Formats: sequence, C-alpha cells, structure tokens
Amino acid sequence: MGISKLAELIRSDAPNAISYKKTGDYSGKVIALDTSIILSQFRSAVPQLGKLSHLTGLFFRTLHFLEHDIKPVFVFDGTPPAQKKNEVSMQAAESLMTSDPVLFSTDSPHIQDCKRILQLLGVPCIQAPGDGEAFCAQLVKEGKVHAVASEDMDTMPFGSELLIRQFDAKKEGDVMEYSLSKLLDILQLTHKEFVDLCILLGCDYCEKIQGLGPRRALKLIQQYKTIEDVVLHVNRKTHPIPVSWKYQEARRLFLETQQSDQPDLIWTEPNEEELVHFLCEEKHINVSRVRGRMQKFHKMLQERRKEREENSKQARMEDFFRVTRRRQVRLYYQQ
Repeated sequence: MGISKLAELIRSDAPNAISYKKTGDYSGKVIALDTSIILSQFRSAVPQLGKLSHLTGLFFRTLHFLEHDIKPVFVFDGTPPAQKKNEVSMQAAESLMTSDPVLFSTDSPHIQDCKRILQLLGVPCIQAPGDGEAFCAQLVKEGKVHAVASEDMDTMPFGSELLIRQFDAKKEGDVMEYSLSKLLDILQLTHKEFVDLCILLGCDYCEKIQGLGPRRALKLIQQYKTIEDVVLHVNRKTHPIPVSWKYQEARRLFLETQQSDQPDLIWTEPNEEELVHFLCEEKHINVSRVRGRMQKFHKMLQERRKEREENSKQARMEDFFRVTRRRQVRLYYQQ
C-alpha cells in the first residue's frame, strides 16, 4: 500500500518539493531500485508473458539504465517485520500472494532467476534483511546511492532524501523526483512529525484513524506535532481510534537506523553468452530479441565512448588555447 494519499497531498500542498526530470539526468548516478515494485509493474504491464515477464522486464529495463550510464542497485525484500502483518495488511497480502507469489516469496525460483539475470548483466543486487524500502532509504542515508526509485512513498518516512517515481518514463520531464528536505521545509515539519503524518495517512505497519483525510491530518500534525496530542483533540465519534493501536511501533520502524553492512558495490560488463544461454536455452525466450537488444546495447556503448573521447579532446584543445592566451598576455605586459 505504501503511504496512502501522500503523493496526492504533496502535489496539492507542496508541489515545489517535486522536480520533473528525464532519465538521462541521472547519468553517472547510483540508484537503488525497489525490486518488488518493479516486478509487480512487469507482471501488470505484460501479463501475457506469464512467468517470463519478470525476466524479460529486468533484462530490457536494466540495459536501458546502463545505456544512460546509470548504475542501478536492485534491492530485494527480506522477511517483513511482524508489524506489517496486521489484519488489514494480511488481508491484502493474502490476496496478492494467491495471484502473484513471485513478489512475496524471498526464496522462490522466480526471485533466484531475477538475481541470476542481474548477475549476468553485471549489476549488483542486495537481499534486504527486512523491507526493501527501508533498506533502500538506508543506502541513501549512508551516501552509498544517490536516490531510491520506487512507486511507493515509504522511502520518504524511512528517511531517503530523494525518491524517484516513473523512472521508466519515456517522455522528457515525466520522471518525478521528490525531495524530503524541501518537503519538510515547505510543510514546516520535522522528520519525526512527518513520520507521524504518514502514520495518520495510513501505512503498512498499523491501522489508521478512520475518516481522517490527508489535509485534515496535515493540519492536525502542524498544530499538535505528535499523534499523542492529535488523539486528544479529535472527535472520537467521527474519527474512532483503532483498538490497541500500534502507532508507536510503526513510528519506531520508520525512525530506527540500521547500518546496511554491505560490501562495495561493483558493476561489470554483461556476460552476453551466458545471458543468451540462460534466457534463450533455459527459459526459451526468443534468441533474436536477446541478441538484437544486446547488439543495440553495444552500439550505444561505442557511441558513448566515442562521444567521451571527442569531449576529452575538445577539452584538451580548449585548455591548450587558454594557456596559450595567458602566455601571450604575460609576454605583452613584459614587453
């Protein structure tokens, strides 16, 4: 679920916290990707591919990032915290698990296949100890990645400074970048107050106060600062408080800091022959599609290297003429 209606609230009350960009703006950047969300997108976008959608999707999407000189890091969900297994979340999860076990079983053959294709593409993937969103945010806080790419808003209360949505957008300006620091400044909230706001809006770790809309929740937090004080000032008849409400546990999950404790992130050249063997011979994906896409990828890399060499040559020439002009000026004054 993520944070209910947070994106809508930001668009209406803090639009300047959003920057509109294109994929190429992240050239040279390390981006953490919430893999469960990506796999869900693949399954929804191409259901006719069935059990192959996650493999073909990862193959094409990852090459797209690499062609733009983006360094992706794919983060897989681990075991979710017990708080996430409240009654409301469990009902939704059970429905999803029945229809799509790929996304919820950390040791399923599908997930292992995803990790294998990423390894063959030369891209690092990480198994989070718990929620992938929390781990992605921690990587940002530790300075190991530039931003998190996810459609869920959870990474913001977890403390990620930058959240990228619609990262696969084809049109310029369709990639949305959310800045946590700008958002807090505009809303005049501390991070802890923002976490309480997200809990009031509705999150995956506890129930919410019924009937409390996003703008009303924002005004209450801006005025009273904490959930404890908000509870004292709401009408409990129109906004009943959940029984045994575990908001304090949810708050702790969002605010606690855990070291990622990961080795250095390393990217290598894709292993084309092993990719073809795995995708085409083992998974029976059309070989011409795989070879054709790899050919396009290599062509793009060659063009980029050529462009870099030309830019480097141009820079050296500019430096040469700049130094020459300085010498000429010094000689002129010496005369």
